Amino acid sequence: MANFTLTPETAQKVKIKFLRKYRELVQEEIPFTPGHEEELVTRLMELTNRDRKYVEFTINKALADPDGNRL
Repeated sequence: MANFTLTPETAQKVKIKFLRKYRELVQEEIPFTPGHEEELVTRLMELTNRDRKYVEFTINKALADPDGNRL
């Protein structure tokens, strides 16, 4: 179970930050439906070849400053 919750607005900001960090990703590859954070984590793990701990840490870091320009 993911240790965060996302709204459509914060999910979009997290998505933008991941797209900046991993330029090979395409926005259509990162779908999000509210309440399905676990699916987002799993998909990002597959796309970035990273483990769950790293992906969740990166998402939490993005959520700490959603309006900032840094990941």
